[in-house]
Amino acid sequence: MKDRILEKLTVLAESAKYDVSCASSGTTRRGKNGELGSSKGWGLCHSFTADGRCISLLKIMLTNHCIYDCAYCINRRSNDIPRATMTVDELVTLTIEFYRRNYIEGLFLSSGVIREPDYTMERMVRVVKDLRTVHRFNGYIHMKSIPGASRELVNEAGLYADRLSVNIEIPTEPNLRLLAPEKDHESVYRPMTFIQQGVLESAEERRKFRHAPRFAPAGQSTQMIVGATDETDRDILSLSTALYARPSMKRVYYSGFIPVNSYDTRLPALKQAPLVRENRLYQADWLMRFYGFRADEIVDDSYPQLDLEIDPKLAWALRHPASFPVDVNRADYEMILRVPGIGVKSAKIIVSSRRFSRLTASSLKKIGVVMKKAQYFITCGELTSGSVNDLRPEFVRKVLTQKKPPRGGDLSQMQLVFPE
Repeated sequence: MKDRILEKLTVLAESAKYDVSCASSGTTRRGKNGELGSSKGWGLCHSFTADGRCISLLKIMLTNHCIYDCAYCINRRSNDIPRATMTVDELVTLTIEFYRRNYIEGLFLSSGVIREPDYTMERMVRVVKDLRTVHRFNGYIHMKSIPGASRELVNEAGLYADRLSVNIEIPTEPNLRLLAPEKDHESVYRPMTFIQQGVLESAEERRKFRHAPRFAPAGQSTQMIVGATDETDRDILSLSTALYARPSMKRVYYSGFIPVNSYDTRLPALKQAPLVRENRLYQADWLMRFYGFRADEIVDDSYPQLDLEIDPKLAWALRHPASFPVDVNRADYEMILRVPGIGVKSAKIIVSSRRFSRLTASSLKKIGVVMKKAQYFITCGELTSGSVNDLRPEFVRKVLTQKKPPRGGDLSQMQLVFPE
C-alpha cells in the first residue's frame, strides 16, 4: 500500500475518533457468489479500542478539512492541525484491502464539509456506490449524512449504505448557535426526515415487490455532545424521546464532551470528559427503549439531573418506595422489569418459570437476578432482609453504595446499623 495513503489514513482516522455514533449493524447481508464479504445481524463488534468501545469497522473521514468553525470540534476551520483528503478511489481501495486482510468487517464513513454540503455528500456517495456496484462489497457500511445535503443525494446514499446518521451535536438550538453559529437544527432534521421517508417508502415497496431495493435497512442514528453546554439530563432525554418517536431512528448516542479546544472561552473548562454522566444517560436510554420507562419518570422538575452515584433504575425505585415490594410470583411482567437487579431476560424467565413452581430466593439467583439489589424491592415468601419501606430508602441507598472492604480486610469489623 502506498505510503501516501497510509499517511492520509493516520491523519483521517485520528480526526474521526471523536464520533461515537457507530455500533452493531442491526442488519444482515448474506454472502453470495461473486460478491465480497457479508454482514451479520448481531453486529460487527469484535475488537476493543483504548476507551472501551467495541469495533471492527474502518472508521475514517473522507476529509478533515471543514468550512465550519464549531467550537467543540477538533477539525474546526481555525485549528492548525494536519489536514488530509482521500480521493474516492483511495478510500475504496483502502476499504477493500483492509477487508481482504481481515482487519475490518465494514466501513464507517464520515467527513468534514468542503466547499458546501452537496459537494461533500456527492463524493461520499460515490465511495459507497463504488464499493457496492463495482467491487460487489457486501459488508456493513455506516455513512454519515451531511447536514444540509439535498434529498436526491440522501436517497442515493440510502440505496448503498446499511445505516445513515446525522449528528444533532448540541441538544438545543440556542446553544448550537452559540458554539456553531454557522449551523442550525433545521439542516440536521431535514436529512433526518429524508432518511425516514426513504425507509418508510422502501418498506411499502417491499410489501408489494419482494425484490425491491432496501433503503438504509439498519435505519438511522444520531449523536449528542454531553457537557459542552448547560442542558439538563431532562432536556437531553426529552429530545431522545422525540427522536425515538421517528420510526426509522434506531439509536441515540451520547458523547461526553472532550475539551479539544481549551482556548475557546465559550466552552467549559473540564479536565476530562464527563464519562459517568454519559454512562448514566445510556442507562436511562436503555430504560426507555427496553424497560417501558418514560423520560419524565426518570428525570422531572424535581430531579432534572440523573444521579451520578447510582443507576437510574435504582434511583427511580428509591424515589417510589410505595411501588414496592413486588411479589415476583404474582406481579405482571412490566412491574417486575422495574425492580432493580432484574433485567429483561431475567424478567421473562421469571414470568415463564412461575407457572410451574413457586419462585424462591435461591431460584431467583439461578435465573440471574442480582439479589444484592433486588432483595429490598421484592418478596417471595422467604427473604429475611426487610423491604425498602421497612428500612427506608436512604438506608437502602447507603447500603448499596457502601464501598467494599479492601481485599484481605477483616470482614468482622463491618457492621450495618439498621434504623429504628
